Amino acid sequence: MSALHTIIDHRALCRLARARGLCANTLLTAIASVGSLEALLQLDTPSLQRCGLRPASARALAEPDPRQLDRDLAQIDRHGITLLAAHLPGYPAQLLEIQDAPTVLFVRGNASVLARTQLAMVGSRNPTALGAATARDFAFHFASLGLVITSGLALGIDAASHGGALAAEGMTVAVCGTGVDRIYPEQHAELALGILEQGALVSEFPPGSPPLAAHFPQRNRLISGLSCGVLVVEAARRSGSLATARLAGEQGRDVFAVPGSIHSTLSHGCHQLLREGAKLVESADDVLTEIFPSLYKSQSIQSLTIPPQEPCRPEDSPERLHNPTEILLDALGFDPTGIDALCARTALPSAAVVPLLLQLELEGRVTVDSTGRYHRTSR
Repeated sequence: MSALHTIIDHRALCRLARARGLCANTLLTAIASVGSLEALLQLDTPSLQRCGLRPASARALAEPDPRQLDRDLAQIDRHGITLLAAHLPGYPAQLLEIQDAPTVLFVRGNASVLARTQLAMVGSRNPTALGAATARDFAFHFASLGLVITSGLALGIDAASHGGALAAEGMTVAVCGTGVDRIYPEQHAELALGILEQGALVSEFPPGSPPLAAHFPQRNRLISGLSCGVLVVEAARRSGSLATARLAGEQGRDVFAVPGSIHSTLSHGCHQLLREGAKLVESADDVLTEIFPSLYKSQSIQSLTIPPQEPCRPEDSPERLHNPTEILLDALGFDPTGIDALCARTALPSAAVVPLLLQLELEGRVTVDSTGRYHRTSR
């Protein structure tokens, strides 16, 4: 294909992407009625409406802004963006199953990764340290088996999930609420570079699109739509993660949730999903046996249980009963706990608890979160 034809094709696809409200199913029906995309793009607004397009979509498609299209093409060339259109080969078949799939996807990185089996992982933007570690461990395990980990590049569980997949040298997809030429949040620039090397950044929004609040709920349906299932790790009752999970259910995808402490607000969303029928996840096998049974049977998979159990010790061991470190660990548990609460539970003075916590943190047996509360690691 010549460079001229490539520019012309990209311009046509950018016109489709800029026609807000136009979905893949409507596009495919319209193309079938007139014979080709080229013929469709020759129609005026009333004719496009007769093909099934909404008035606003028909008007945007019939009367594009040529300067905006020029800017789109310049960014596509600058960032090496691949365009996948619903009427052409290469568009993810999994995504076409949902009712409101976008007409065009903009992709940076390896576009072919979108054709592989994907598992979405989502959760709180402000997780506990244990929640982030749990997401990272699960993502590492799944990615090492060849599954693509899909998430939203957000802070917290999203970042931990992408990071776990990258650490396993596996593949991961970030679905963006901006154009793929913009990284949001900006502090994830380095993470995005890793994703570009081992996966892809994907968006339905044209280049230059800013991080508008309305974009992120729209993005969530793509996270679930690209995936076979959605795993939620820590979420409040009202959160984008729960919205993604519910969209997954509506799309016919499996929904999984990791349970947590009844005292943590970040567990309430997962517990709500479980009450609504989500599948409880205590180990990677709980996911693999449900939606990837052939993969599970064909490989030797060790169960990844959370949290891994500490080495067993006799409960009546004198060493355990009288060792302040063990007393502190028993009182701490895996839920974030403040120093005052630990002093009350152990009857140890803060002058003893603080240095013990510091020593345990240096040993990697406990960690402290952004609020200054401690919990045991899953080591």
